[in-house]
Amino acid sequence: MSNIDILPDWENLVKKQLKTEDIYTILKKENLEGIDVKPFYSSVQKPLVNLPKVEESTHLVAKYHESLEEDVFAFILDQNVENLEEKTIFINNKDLAEHISPKDEDQYFSLIDVFDEKEGTINDQLAKELLAKSFKRNICIDISLHQNSGAAIYQQLGIALAKAKELVEVFGPEILNKLIFKIAIGGNYFFEMAKIRAFKLIFNQFSKEYGLDDIPYIFAETSLRNKATSDRENNLIRSTLELASAMIAGADAVYSTNYLVNNSTDNSEEISFKQQIVLAYESIINVFEDASNGSYYVEDITKQIAEKSWGLFIELEEAGGYLELLKQGMIQKKIYDHAIEEQKWVEEGKIKLIGVNLYPKLEVKKSVEDLYNEKEIKPVRWAEMFE
Repeated sequence: MSNIDILPDWENLVKKQLKTEDIYTILKKENLEGIDVKPFYSSVQKPLVNLPKVEESTHLVAKYHESLEEDVFAFILDQNVENLEEKTIFINNKDLAEHISPKDEDQYFSLIDVFDEKEGTINDQLAKELLAKSFKRNICIDISLHQNSGAAIYQQLGIALAKAKELVEVFGPEILNKLIFKIAIGGNYFFEMAKIRAFKLIFNQFSKEYGLDDIPYIFAETSLRNKATSDRENNLIRSTLELASAMIAGADAVYSTNYLVNNSTDNSEEISFKQQIVLAYESIINVFEDASNGSYYVEDITKQIAEKSWGLFIELEEAGGYLELLKQGMIQKKIYDHAIEEQKWVEEGKIKLIGVNLYPKLEVKKSVEDLYNEKEIKPVRWAEMFE
């Protein structure tokens, strides 16, 4: 039986249960992204091709600790470690990056962003030093900051392209395959899946403007925005879902931020990393290029997010570009406006955080004005309002 045969029966059943003919108004789900979500999907206008990733299997990344050296293949490194061989290394310390000279068999990636978000400038000297290194990917464009500061999904992706455009203007289009994009994955499971997929689409479209056919290297980490200092076990559940979104969508590397907010221990770091191990070795979701391909819902919201993100990118370019708009305070204001609207949804319970604003409802201790500044891009956790 086809979807077309089932459709009238499904509609009639829902109309009967809801006791109305206007079922679509009732079932429509509101969201802050401005994405049109239907109550069900029976087709998609134009199926997307399989969206590839750079790495064959998603790298499972741990913060370096000597106890993990034998069992872990990919590390974040912020201090020099002797004789660390046949590993994939992500460096997030610019002083360390300056002194490391990888061997041919090493895989080194830079997680160092050369943008100064406060001054609206690029550190040209640092960028040149990083580009001179024999790294697999030399410069990081960090938009995890923007997600954790409350930027909408389409804002995060539009900003990522706008930052890439600034680098192209300084260093030429050949820099595109030397970039790594650090993206924070939030708790909206399917939307975050679509975010990674949409970014692959728009980055590839962007590269074609220069006669290239590049796909982005995506380093995905779990968000801080929806984590709380209380009910820490809930943080583990949230970040597990975030890791799953990233892996299913085809991120090239994933990293679990520590589930103990502001209180990291060796044990909590190991537990945070083992979330990835369970997903990879028990659920086997780190080996697929585009596991959600063919899902009508994910395909539809992927296209909508891609269109909105590309539209914002064009808007930013026509208004002067990312750096110029940072200096004017326009980027900060766009993120601020979305962030405070999101925070209001948390305060009202439209966005639910178990143990924070639901079971129990805690007293509001900080106002929106206490938490946010329209002139600054800074990370804010939703739960800070109640802590």
